Amino acid sequence: MDGVKQSFEEAVKAGFDLIHVDPTVDIFLEPNETISIAAVAERTIELIKHIEDFRRKNKYPPISYEVGTEEVHGGLADEKTFDTFLELLKSGLKEANLEDVWPCFIVGKVGTDLHTATFDPEVASTLTQKVKPFGSLIKGHYTDGVTNPEAYPLTGMGAANVGPEFTISEYEALIELEKIEEKLYEEGRIAIKSNMKDLLWSSVIESGRWMKWLFDDEKGKSFEQISPERQEWLISTGCRYIWQKPEIVIARYQLYENLKSNGFEAEEIVLSRIERDMDNYFHSFNLVGLNKYL
Repeated sequence: MDGVKQSFEEAVKAGFDLIHVDPTVDIFLEPNETISIAAVAERTIELIKHIEDFRRKNKYPPISYEVGTEEVHGGLADEKTFDTFLELLKSGLKEANLEDVWPCFIVGKVGTDLHTATFDPEVASTLTQKVKPFGSLIKGHYTDGVTNPEAYPLTGMGAANVGPEFTISEYEALIELEKIEEKLYEEGRIAIKSNMKDLLWSSVIESGRWMKWLFDDEKGKSFEQISPERQEWLISTGCRYIWQKPEIVIARYQLYENLKSNGFEAEEIVLSRIERDMDNYFHSFNLVGLNKYL
């Protein structure tokens, strides 16, 4: 908790105006043991109180909050648990003299999960109505690759978390560029290859981040023992953790320069790929032209 509190302090100092408070990962629980919702609420309140005390003491501007549950499972698991969490949070914030601090977003389990891609409008509508009296909105987790994003605004959803999908877009674009680079190298038009793919794979594997996303039947296996299809997914989604490693930054620079010297706007190609995939959500969520109204 001390480490989390320090991290939140740094976020406030950095100018963050929305913080997601999620204390549901408990290192002391057994693998199949579930944290109690009372403990989740208690720790959520403790963390919000810490942030508010730090913010007010140091005269930082007000910030907004998002609360929810452990990211691997997508949100509060059932309606009864959801209701209990809301009640405990409301009474706990009141007790801490923080009635004026209420989360604008509550992460709800709306059908999407780490390896599911179907949004459940019926559940979303129910949860939306539950938080409406509190002045909050429901946020969906794991919206990446969801098959029916256009249903989100129709149910009153307030927000959706998307992220890994765009790092996969970036990874795939870089791999396509490396194929062009390889052809240029074979033709003698560049002197040194970037080795982008090899470096991405070795960096993700070395980071150990891929282990977090293993299926039960994959745990305990080496990376090489996992199926090729799963290896590709683990690498592409895991790249978001290693983009800023010096060797990756250098390899990207080398790749871009190799292509640029041969008439390719490499960075623009990568950005366009990410933008294309983002556009799907801008249109589905009716966000096109929003900046004109803000």
